Amino acid sequence: MKTIQEILSSGTAYLEARGVDAARHSMQSLLVHVLGCSKTWLYLHHDDPLSEAQLAPLRELLRERGKGVPLQHLLGTTEFYRREVRTDARALIPRPETETLAQWIIDHAPHGGTVLDLGCGSGAIALAVASERPDLEVTAVDISHDALALAKENAALCAVRNVTFIQSSLFDSLPEQRFDFIAANLPYVTEEEYLQLPDEVRLYEPKLALTAPDDGLALILAAIAALPDHLNPGGGAIFARRGSMLHIYD
Repeated sequence: MKTIQEILSSGTAYLEARGVDAARHSMQSLLVHVLGCSKTWLYLHHDDPLSEAQLAPLRELLRERGKGVPLQHLLGTTEFYRREVRTDARALIPRPETETLAQWIIDHAPHGGTVLDLGCGSGAIALAVASERPDLEVTAVDISHDALALAKENAALCAVRNVTFIQSSLFDSLPEQRFDFIAANLPYVTEEEYLQLPDEVRLYEPKLALTAPDDGLALILAAIAALPDHLNPGGGAIFARRGSMLHIYD
């Protein structure tokens, strides 16, 4: 039987040969997932042998990762703002930099205020805000029925109840509603840029959540234009685009 260290090394080499980024991290994560252990345990037991029963599910996950299936999809969850949220092809995988939007709302929203997560996807931002600030009334909207279904599953997973989920294209289903703070992580990738994205993104994450017309600005500009009708006096909005944040205050 092969030891954990031998399997880690051979699995890493297999992924590297298939062009998988951070191959060793992926292999470690798959081992931790299959064995139900921590990375510390893995390190301390690197000379332990693994049985065929333990290797069989690992081999299947390794093959899928080698094809480009995102690690987060294979693990089923990812960490966002110190919480595990479910991830699959229904919504974009929450990126660590998106935590900036959640943090800004958490830090600045007035006590008892209202918050909108515009284009909520998996619900990660809304759920982080609602968990950290139970005093807030949080609304999360997305145009995708599938994404909203995933967001609701994550609300149950995180035991968060102070979030209202609404299917809407931007503010279309919220004609009369105003909010103190709005966080928007909207699609901004152009069609040309989309074709250059890694297969791991193009093949396994929803295009609807990535691309927008008019040089990728259409949805962001439409949302900004609607802010006067949906932002309370003294409120603020934060938009994410290309790793940077745009803050708008009333």
